[in-house]
Amino acid sequence: MKKTTGFDRDKTRNWRPATQAVRGGTWRSEHGETSEALFLTSGYTYDSAEEVAARFAGEAVGMTYSRLQNPTVAMLEERIALMEGAEACRTQASGMAAMTTALLCQLSQGDHIVAAKAAFGSCRWLVDTLFPRFGIETSVVDGRDNDAWEKAIRPNTRVFFFETPANPTLDIVDLEHVCALARAHGITSVVDNAFATSALQRPMDFGADVVAYSATKLMDGQGRVLAGAVCGTEKFINDVLLPFQRNTGPNLSPFNAWVVLKGLETLDMRARRQSENALEVGKFVESRVPRILHPGLASHPQHNLAMRQMDASGPIFAFILEDRAQAMAFLDALELVDISNNIGDSRSLCCHPASTTHYGVSAEARADMGVEEGMLRINIGLEDPRDLIADLDQALTRVGL
Repeated sequence: MKKTTGFDRDKTRNWRPATQAVRGGTWRSEHGETSEALFLTSGYTYDSAEEVAARFAGEAVGMTYSRLQNPTVAMLEERIALMEGAEACRTQASGMAAMTTALLCQLSQGDHIVAAKAAFGSCRWLVDTLFPRFGIETSVVDGRDNDAWEKAIRPNTRVFFFETPANPTLDIVDLEHVCALARAHGITSVVDNAFATSALQRPMDFGADVVAYSATKLMDGQGRVLAGAVCGTEKFINDVLLPFQRNTGPNLSPFNAWVVLKGLETLDMRARRQSENALEVGKFVESRVPRILHPGLASHPQHNLAMRQMDASGPIFAFILEDRAQAMAFLDALELVDISNNIGDSRSLCCHPASTTHYGVSAEARADMGVEEGMLRINIGLEDPRDLIADLDQALTRVGL
């Protein structure tokens, strides 16, 4: 297989992210296929014993085993890195595999991690439950408070970890400030960028060291496969992350990689259209509910910061009803919007975080991060926003709003 696109590869790095999403990282075989080839193979054959020995020793270029390299997976990794403006990328089997790998590959017993308290439920489980089991010290802070990050630093602090926007509270972290603070203290900043992707926000442009993704979400965009990705410098990816990943095996399958490659081709268009739809729907919802958390609306306390960091506010927002009973009744009243805990999908989806995505987080931790019993998180898709507004209107009316 020829690792070629027919383009000068140095010039391709100057393409903008929307172009990289369609063209970046494309390898073509001697057949000259336009769509990326799907290599469903676990291993490879070699012309000689000397050749395989040289490949395993790193003295010759070529594939050795699909837990380490696969052409389809490698194309996806190169494309995501180009879109992110990163030197390198490694993909994983799921978003949580990406988060776990990005963190555990660089943490050891006695180290300390500072994390934003507003986070996806499984990410909080890593910080609150898993890491302490292995002697890794943890602190959670209000990610919106710049001073809180500095106050939490200890001599053994190795990592800052946060999402922006955060799931499901839509908290915004000041990327430039927090990442600069981390670098000044020799701390690695790890940013979960799943709510925005590089189509709407590039954390490395603001100083982030590592960017991690659930590619299951916007990158796939159609609810088809699980996938994750971690971007960083070549040194971090090859010297720190890869030894952990190659020996623990949270690898992405070639088929799932191929599906995400296809999703990336429409990512820029989908992310921006869904953001526009979410802003229109959000303005309607704001007029009908007690409280809404939407970074694209002026009512969001960090609206100005969000708009400085993001090209658009994304497809996801949250709103607060009176209590769990009213929230559940609202979900049951929906006719067009599906009840689902996924996000980033081209279909509109809504869920009750306290009983789904954050069910495994203690009630105290949920309250501390702002996941209220009446909170609903909604992902706005590609449907006509007028139809979505009509559905939300009738559902809100049926619950007395």
